[in-house]
Amino acid sequence: MLAKATSAFTGCALSRGTAASRTPASLFATKSYKNRISQRNVVSNAQKQKSGKEQEVFLGVKGNAQLLGMKGADEETDVLKIRIQLMKPVTWIPLIWGVLCGAAASGNFEWTPRDVGLSALCMVMSGPLLTGFTQTINDWYDREIDAINEPYRPIPSGKISENEVVGQIVGLLAGGLGVAYLLDTLVGHETPTLFWLALLGSGISYIYSAPPLKLKQSGWIGNYALGSSYITLPWLAGQALFGTVTLDVVILTMLYSIAGLGIAIVNDFKSIEGDRQMGLQSLPVAFGVETAKWICVASIDITQLGIAAYLAFGLDEPIYAAVLTGLIIPQIIAQVKYFIPDPIANDVKYQASAQPFLVFGLLTTGLAIGHHVNSAL
Repeated sequence: MLAKATSAFTGCALSRGTAASRTPASLFATKSYKNRISQRNVVSNAQKQKSGKEQEVFLGVKGNAQLLGMKGADEETDVLKIRIQLMKPVTWIPLIWGVLCGAAASGNFEWTPRDVGLSALCMVMSGPLLTGFTQTINDWYDREIDAINEPYRPIPSGKISENEVVGQIVGLLAGGLGVAYLLDTLVGHETPTLFWLALLGSGISYIYSAPPLKLKQSGWIGNYALGSSYITLPWLAGQALFGTVTLDVVILTMLYSIAGLGIAIVNDFKSIEGDRQMGLQSLPVAFGVETAKWICVASIDITQLGIAAYLAFGLDEPIYAAVLTGLIIPQIIAQVKYFIPDPIANDVKYQASAQPFLVFGLLTTGLAIGHHVNSAL
């Protein structure tokens, strides 16, 4: 339901950027940002050209990086592609996957046209609509720091107007809340659980990106808010759609979000330069690269190992616990090979190598809970 994101999945989900103290407090600020940015020679043309070539090929196809909203993407002028880039499709995947995990954890999902249709609609709500809303509003409030870190992005480059950005933000939010309420109606919820979850996620998205709270300025709080948005909220949405949300699952997913905090820290490394210039205290800035990388690794690994222990000894699901443990090992190998030696240069390589195993671990946990629920009946 939320998202910053830069990456939980393919190495880029969770888009990192942080806004400057000069960012307008109002979403509907009318002062022309394009004119202001044109006067700032923060990044040289040579730097822009370099960043535009570094990741212009993604998944083997030139131009995918731009469309997915990845750093280092080629520039684009097509309005539709620019709108999609603002929504960062690569960040939708963890949310869509979270819905799947929640549906599995409910123990009630069946491969019927009705259940598949409901889950698909919930995924659209969580991914394209509400994550798209989150990413667009994040870029809106990050436009000054993006002028330093990613000057080719649509807003700081002036490729899309302020009115078009605001219209996209409002439209995606309205669509996401509307679909959430529709889902509550379709499954007969007396209390519109999905609507309230969507509203909660949207609220967190706003205070994460926008002043005066701007949670992203606080390393620990901001990163955890991000992690919980990518794990807890979509999971609870999927579980509420087909079953009942219980306290133990809420606690479990909130603990799992500590791993999401680690993923968020990974994405902070690429923004160190801009954060320092703006005086923002991301964890790599506050603790230094060496300490921050170990905090990141510990939060990801210890959390998952703890969840595996809970599956084995708390839920008596040793097979699922063994599978989860097996999925943790490749992540540790990727950390040793890529992340620990150089978290700045190898952040994308690390996430592309490790995150698929993390998200399959999430699904393994969801299936374990669903199996436990059905076994208790």
